[in-house]
Amino acid sequence: MRATRTLPLAITVTLALSACGGSALSGGGGDGGSDDGKVKIALLVPQSGVYAPLGKDMEAGFRLYLEENDNKLGGKDVELTVVDEGAGPEDGVPAGTKLAQDESVDAVVGIVNSAVALGLTDSFTEAKKPLIITNAGANDITGKSASPYVWRTSFSNGEVGEAIGGHVAKEVGDGKVYLVGPDYAAGDEFLAGFKKSFVAGGGKIAGTQMTPFGKTTNFQPYLQKVRNAKPKAVFAFYAGAEAVTFVKQYDQLGLHEDIPFYATGFLTEGGALKAQGKSAEGIFTSLHYSSELDNDKNKTFVKAYTEANKVPPTVYSMQTYDAGAVLDKALAKGTGGDQIVEGLKSTGEVDSPRGPWSFSDKQGPDQTYYLRKVEKKGDAWTNVIESELTKPSS
Repeated sequence: MRATRTLPLAITVTLALSACGGSALSGGGGDGGSDDGKVKIALLVPQSGVYAPLGKDMEAGFRLYLEENDNKLGGKDVELTVVDEGAGPEDGVPAGTKLAQDESVDAVVGIVNSAVALGLTDSFTEAKKPLIITNAGANDITGKSASPYVWRTSFSNGEVGEAIGGHVAKEVGDGKVYLVGPDYAAGDEFLAGFKKSFVAGGGKIAGTQMTPFGKTTNFQPYLQKVRNAKPKAVFAFYAGAEAVTFVKQYDQLGLHEDIPFYATGFLTEGGALKAQGKSAEGIFTSLHYSSELDNDKNKTFVKAYTEANKVPPTVYSMQTYDAGAVLDKALAKGTGGDQIVEGLKSTGEVDSPRGPWSFSDKQGPDQTYYLRKVEKKGDAWTNVIESELTKPSS
């Protein structure tokens, strides 16, 4: 049995998923679906392993949407199950496959790891069951491996870097930029996206270093090479513990004084920024959300989320909150897999804390990216919005 987390009060939690495959409850695939006035949603997020903090944020965001809407989506009472994605595809793919095959589940929301998302595409397509991805960013999810049953409310890796590349090209003028990131697929995609728009804007690359993913704790040899290249700026992608270590060592070597630091927003998001503290001051990042966004929807969201969770929301919270919003619209069409997909196609504009967005023809969000800068407000470090960035082309 896959580990689950108990949710309070209005949210009913189903504990045993794998045993439900042959039950009398009507199925969630194709044109079937629940006929008892309820809808059964599974939230597949990390509850263990290195990405557990992201899973906690994602669960909190989805839970908040339900609480604000009387535990209903599409006018139907929600029966919610939270299932552990684990630390990687060795855990997440088997867990997700069980959900795809479980006829009592109408739709699945979540997934942090891109390898998990890509590993589940065929299972959900065969089951004709909607999968709403609320973090995993691999380009292929809504690209080469796209499926009519897989949708995304988060981002595509390449877009996050691409959104800021043109801006940095203008900032450095005739200078060069040094690229640094972890040596795995996501690192490649984030840096490639940046390079695409940076070079198109006339920018020149001073050098690129890819550090061993998940194994690098001493970045100083790499940072010394950056210093020796004398670039006009640095662009990096790191997340989690690596982001904390990289930023602190960048600061310890005094590089902030000479080399402006640009990055994808995950570098300074949530718990990472809290751990980095003053070391992150002045870093510019690109992302489609900040709790500092000045719009009415976000102000309401931040207030409610902070009251419920004692911390401000992160991009991970917001993306999963928005999954509730799109399912709320889509489930008005019915609870069968094909009915939900038709509902997603006609979602239209979403009134979101990130600002209004809609699904593109690739089934991912057509959204605005923002230039953010780390500053201290009161006793906390935060990502202040500097301006809107050009929407990426991907």
